[in-house]
Amino acid sequence: MVHVGIVAGESSGDQLGAALIDALRRQCPDIRITGMAGPKMRASGCELVASIDDLSVMGVVEVLRRYPQLRRLRERVLRFYLNDRPDVFVGIDVPDFVRGIESRLYAKNIKTVHYVAPQIWAWRKSRAKTISAQLDRLLVLFPFEESFFRCYGVDTRFIGHPVADQISLSRDVVGARHKLGLDPTRSYVALMPGSRIQEWKRHVDVFLLAANLVAKRNKEIAFVAGAINGDAEAYFLRRAAIVSPGIELTVTRGRSHDVLGASNAAIVASGTVTMEGVFTKTPLVVGYRVAPISYFIMKRLVTVQHIAMPNVLAATEIVPEFVQSAMTADALAGATIDWLENEEKVRKYETHCLEVHHTLRRDAATQAAEAVLDLVDRKVS
Repeated sequence: MVHVGIVAGESSGDQLGAALIDALRRQCPDIRITGMAGPKMRASGCELVASIDDLSVMGVVEVLRRYPQLRRLRERVLRFYLNDRPDVFVGIDVPDFVRGIESRLYAKNIKTVHYVAPQIWAWRKSRAKTISAQLDRLLVLFPFEESFFRCYGVDTRFIGHPVADQISLSRDVVGARHKLGLDPTRSYVALMPGSRIQEWKRHVDVFLLAANLVAKRNKEIAFVAGAINGDAEAYFLRRAAIVSPGIELTVTRGRSHDVLGASNAAIVASGTVTMEGVFTKTPLVVGYRVAPISYFIMKRLVTVQHIAMPNVLAATEIVPEFVQSAMTADALAGATIDWLENEEKVRKYETHCLEVHHTLRRDAATQAAEAVLDLVDRKVS
């Protein structure tokens, strides 16, 4: 029986992992999957080695504070795979956590794949030189990443973006609102503050204050918030009762595609959700904050002009983004109102999003599964 180990580190990785597991089973029904997983990977039949809930950190300072705990977790996962050797190990995203696992398994002649390129093209290009010596294959979501890593001798495959495959090319606002039980005749603004607890704490209040300003401008606007789990939902509702008691707000759990698809505009944290917004053709306003020391360090290392992936891909500002102290309620609200009141701008944005969607819609999960199983075939042949 083929054994594939998969380690994901957050909600987006759990989603990618689940799609990969389903594709692996279609191609190899008699397969064993073990991993560090979330609810979606577990629902797809992944045997649990550890939970992604143990890895909910971000930023330089946050990681340093929890380093002893993270090191113990990584050692526990590593010991499992050294004792119960997989035919292929797949690390999904979170490179600072899985890199140590991948390199040590690779040194023990276990085939290793990394799924979702580490963004070293943005701030740590020198690390690209070491990847080919620690990894058998890299699976990337964007075309420019394939050419970048191939220049450093990394076996790289552009497979497209899995979320692009999950979302229809055509925008269906009414259908998304029906799924969420929302009024099809109203206008909605989505609030998506992120999937990690540190992100909620830094973003939720500012997003809610921005919602107050948008509602003051247009009293007919209602709001719909996306929460990653029950804890996030409860936190959002508590803060909304204090910060924005006057707005009409619906909080949903685990329905980010529908929340974005149902909305006329969205205020979101930088991350995977920005590409979801592109695929749902939802006008976005991006905000992001990290610990001040983390920002101080990263500001001196980052070499790209933008943090939101839609802007990185376009090499220009397609969606407004506000980072750190620039992320104020006034700034977020002003950019949101601009989307709501500028139909021509929205039409141009939707056209751009459709072009990107076509480019990245490549049946990524199937391609990823083929790339993983190809290494198994090499090993046993």
